[in-house]
Amino acid sequence: MKKPASGAPSQRQLRVGEEVRHVLAGIFARHEFRDPDLAEADITVTEVRIGPDLKRATAFIARLGRSDVAALIPALKRATPYLRGQIAKAMKLRAVPDLSFQPDTALDYAMEINRLMHEPVVARDLGVTEKK
Repeated sequence: MKKPASGAPSQRQLRVGEEVRHVLAGIFARHEFRDPDLAEADITVTEVRIGPDLKRATAFIARLGRSDVAALIPALKRATPYLRGQIAKAMKLRAVPDLSFQPDTALDYAMEINRLMHEPVVARDLGVTEKK
């Protein structure tokens, strides 16, 4: 079996990560939580990264239009046993990966770069003119 380039995830890691993302997204869409902090929260799972041994998974989450996703991390930690149980029911894996959650800041970062690119000083330096 060919090993992937250093640091790059294997095809299996990508496939399992996408399946876990799909299962988590379905759970979050159905709002199947007893925890009041999660019951009404609209959570989007943007990516799941699986470790090489498939024993650890990091889910990157966002709340579209809101920046308070970090406040949900403690509630998600409390719900981790439930989420792992749901993943175990939905997927055929030898061992269900341990879950951790991180806020996905990629969209915020992209918006900040876009804002910076449109500042007059930067636009002047780049030779870009405003279209009106």
